[in-house]
Amino acid sequence: MDVDTAAQTCTDVVEAVSGAVVTDSEFLETVLSGALARGHVLLEDVPGTGKTLTARSLANALGLEFTRIQFTPDLLPSDITGSHVYDAATESFSFNRGPVFANVVLADEINRAPPKTQAALLEAMEEGQVSIDGETRQLPDPFFVIATQNPVEQEGTFRLPEAQRDRFAVKAAIGYPDRAGERELVDRRADRTATTPEVSQVVPEDALPALQRVPETVSVSDGVRDYVVDVGRGTRADPRVEVGVSPRGTQKLFEVARARAVFQGRDYVTPDDVKAVAEPVLVHRIVLTGEANVEGVDPAAVVADVLNRVEVPAVT
Repeated sequence: MDVDTAAQTCTDVVEAVSGAVVTDSEFLETVLSGALARGHVLLEDVPGTGKTLTARSLANALGLEFTRIQFTPDLLPSDITGSHVYDAATESFSFNRGPVFANVVLADEINRAPPKTQAALLEAMEEGQVSIDGETRQLPDPFFVIATQNPVEQEGTFRLPEAQRDRFAVKAAIGYPDRAGERELVDRRADRTATTPEVSQVVPEDALPALQRVPETVSVSDGVRDYVVDVGRGTRADPRVEVGVSPRGTQKLFEVARARAVFQGRDYVTPDDVKAVAEPVLVHRIVLTGEANVEGVDPAAVVADVLNRVEVPAVT
């Protein structure tokens, strides 16, 4: 698949999902960019904005197997990965696959599960495999996680550790719809016979692996590569930041910037691509100092200040 074909395929997917989810295309492009960069997506927003519908619609449009896991405080690791079950008829154990064995896994309200259960998902996200009773099992390919969490209600939740947040390629918020979009939702609800909008498959089943290979062909000049590194390192030098972006975060900034170039139909990355994806890629990786938290500093403002400070390279 070449860049032009990939760009058109991404446009088709975004348009298909937009038919079911009332949101702007920029949000959907951010989510799909995370998948193209072989990463995972963290959606943080208030309930009722369409996070679950977004994940299901994206999986349907791409023709991928989808599962949803409702995270709760009593959820066990085996509830995610699966377990061995004894069969009395054969006097042997057989493995029952858990819901993590799918192409697209929606981890709904991920911060409601205890750390031990979150750790089971962490291995799946990082290694593409799970370990059960000392046996390692590979997950389907492609595999990516779309996790959601509520930023408002924190009672009964377990904060995601920095190591797990660092595994998410991008973090995005769907936001409230505009007035016309919210009116459309009311009109849909007025028709009691209407069901939840369903998105049909619009690309071949092997489209996502093909799409994921396209960013690898996108060229990035030395100047832009230096710019990516300087932006990542710039977060560590900010006095409001206790822990800046990790080297893994810098690599994800590079990969998602290439994915955005594909969206734009280009086979090269510009500094504008880096700027456009810097906030969704970096903001959840920044740990503020205690003083900055008390003062209500927004990590997004830190990323914006870093982008203003770092010299933008000239690209010919």
